Amino acid sequence: MTSIVALAGGVGGSRFARGLRSAAGAAELSVIVNTGDDVTVHGLRISPDVDTVLYALSGVVDEKRGWGPRGDTFRCMEALERLGGETWFRLGDLDLATHLRRTELLAQGETPTQVTAELARRLGIHDVRIRPMTDSPVETWVELRDEQGWVHFQEYFVHRRTEVAIRGVQVRGLAEASAAPGVLEALAAADAILLCPSNPFVSIGPILSVPGVRDAIDTARRRGVCVAAVSPLIGGATIKGPAARMLSELGYTASAAGVLEVYAGLVDVYLIDPVDRGLSAEIERHGARPVVADALMRGRRGEARLARVLLKAAL
Repeated sequence: MTSIVALAGGVGGSRFARGLRSAAGAAELSVIVNTGDDVTVHGLRISPDVDTVLYALSGVVDEKRGWGPRGDTFRCMEALERLGGETWFRLGDLDLATHLRRTELLAQGETPTQVTAELARRLGIHDVRIRPMTDSPVETWVELRDEQGWVHFQEYFVHRRTEVAIRGVQVRGLAEASAAPGVLEALAAADAILLCPSNPFVSIGPILSVPGVRDAIDTARRRGVCVAAVSPLIGGATIKGPAARMLSELGYTASAAGVLEVYAGLVDVYLIDPVDRGLSAEIERHGARPVVADALMRGRRGEARLARVLLKAAL
């Protein structure tokens, strides 16, 4: 059986993972998900990227927002605000059930990997293995350029709405972390390793920085496994999220080629949109083979189409 491993984070990663499930047929699919975005709010441990993948693959995600359960309401947050509580990190009433259950299971001694598997089972996901990148507590922080201080990624992303310039990204706790059970084994058995169209700094970067992950990918490449990626930028802009702005602020070109520069020496096949066809020669200089195809995921069919194109190129 063909084994496919995808590295994912954010809405783009969750949608591409859903497309992979449709396109991969009988292949064994594992999705390694970023946990650097994890945060504790109101005493609840929240894993935004893991939950977005869970909701997308279970079919309950709010398609318009791209995150959270469909039909969610925010009456609890409204009540909390009336009582003087902090509500900038808005948790939906249905979404709260996931965070309550995760926190409860963690308090009982279960690991994030075990909790994720239980939530996936309860949500009816049986054909994809969703793996947190690590069971260790790690959190992504960003350095604000003008205020000259560090804040949690969620403070920057949700509270500040990415409207402040940054000059650094740091995943705290990685030095003491290890890859979650099954992560290195999945990479060792992979026939193709795919980087979803996710933010290279705060979605894919933390996964690659988990001790052992990059070495496992390099080992796979030496035995002939292709690492293929989809550019999260189309025409120098992102569909969703701050990747383009972060590229510029961190010293890279805000383009599909700039993303590949962040992944220096890692990617063999790189899918770019036709609008970026002129970057093909630059992509080749970075050591990757460019594949030009419509990179915009329009609904479920668009997700599956894009995944099929990348799978074909990688396999």
